[in-house]
Amino acid sequence: MLILLSNDDGINSKGLTALEHSLKNLGDVWTVAPEHSQSAMGRALTLKRPLKVSQLTARRFMIDGTPSDCVNIALNGLLPEKPAVVVSGINKGPNMGDDISYSGTVAAAFEAAIRGIPAVAVSLACRDNFHFTPGADFTARVVEKIVQSSLSTDTFLNINIPDTAGKPVSEYRITFQGKCIYDSTITEFIDPRGEKFCSIGGTDVGFKSIPGSDADAIAENVVSITPLSTDLTHHAAREALEKIIF
Repeated sequence: MLILLSNDDGINSKGLTALEHSLKNLGDVWTVAPEHSQSAMGRALTLKRPLKVSQLTARRFMIDGTPSDCVNIALNGLLPEKPAVVVSGINKGPNMGDDISYSGTVAAAFEAAIRGIPAVAVSLACRDNFHFTPGADFTARVVEKIVQSSLSTDTFLNINIPDTAGKPVSEYRITFQGKCIYDSTITEFIDPRGEKFCSIGGTDVGFKSIPGSDADAIAENVVSITPLSTDLTHHAAREALEKIIF
């Protein structure tokens, strides 16, 4: 089978290389990834300029665009056939809670899912001393299962893996999206010409302790597997709105 691999950390990411190695026994791995880091790009597509596509090897491509650009171009032009699955990652750092909507890693999987292709986004939930191999091997096991399953076509998986210090991943939990705690610090400064600039972000993001959530699993050193949907409709709210008379 054909496996499409992408990410948001860029073509030279060690997390990407680890996945290439672990997935190669499952099928033909094609890698189409951004030239540079595209963290927090969400589902952005580049529409106002042409994108440079560089072929590095027979099945390895680099694009000067976003993760969504990479998957879009791969599916609509680069690949010889429709992939059986799309895998995005492994991201350096978690993609949990409200941060999911910002994530370029998740966006690459979303781009595949809206086209009815099984997809997985994978992140290593630590900030340094990254050990990608255990997570890559675990992802390969997940991929092998989902391509044989009847997972809904509008569903994809968001996987966060705790730091195992290089040990194999064993325990996992099916979770739901948690909630972030943000430091909304804005740093303002004036450049030499008197122009005002702002930098977004303060200290590292935190997460609320909610039993059953993605962050709760990671706090207990358990892999979090969260099924996400491409349908953003809040169906319960829709039913409630139908009862409201404006």
